[in-house]
Amino acid sequence: MNLADDLRYALDPVAFAAEALGLELDDWQRSVIASTGKRDLLNCSRQAGKSTTAAVLGLHEALYRPHSLTILVSPSQRQSSELFRKVTELRELLPTAPELTEDNKLSMSVKGGGRVLSLPGSEATIRGFSGATLIVEDEASRVDDNLYFSIRPMLAVKGGRLILMSTPFGRQGQPLEVAGGVVVFIDRHELKSRLCTLNGATPVERKALATVRLPHLPHFAGVLGCGLEHR
Repeated sequence: MNLADDLRYALDPVAFAAEALGLELDDWQRSVIASTGKRDLLNCSRQAGKSTTAAVLGLHEALYRPHSLTILVSPSQRQSSELFRKVTELRELLPTAPELTEDNKLSMSVKGGGRVLSLPGSEATIRGFSGATLIVEDEASRVDDNLYFSIRPMLAVKGGRLILMSTPFGRQGQPLEVAGGVVVFIDRHELKSRLCTLNGATPVERKALATVRLPHLPHFAGVLGCGLEHR
């Protein structure tokens, strides 16, 4: 990888994913990866690509943001480790291997870059960390709400980004009200996504946004927020 490409990938994570990693991305994945927002919601059917999307962001953060800290949390350590394994698998696709100062089954640190760490989703486990620049909460519908409230202060120091992602699991998990702005609905039958604003949503969509908690939408397979700010 030459210096010009490396600089371009640092500034354009979508190009990084498509060219350096050779990934074929859906439109909604490009939207999430390109987003500069701080709050994102992904409620997707299984195998929709949410783990790959999160792994791209975690790897990009570690490679191109010095002193960054990406934390991957799930209901169990096994699930967090699986998401971290996705990060390491993408790392192996790079044309030039990064120099690592830490490399094990639970974490990695890039020399001159940042750290990626996987943790089980418990309030007690995660409280010792601060200054996170990216937190990915996987299977958010199955993580206790107290964890969400313990995560939020960790993001304040460096203005970090929070991604909540899950498969549908009834009316559980963090409320959709953590998001506002642009929302992508993924139709469960055709899996075609479209962008809409809260003001431009259909009546069904507005009702879902106003009353349904994050992991459960009766008419859609998934909800994803791009460029969202906490309100």
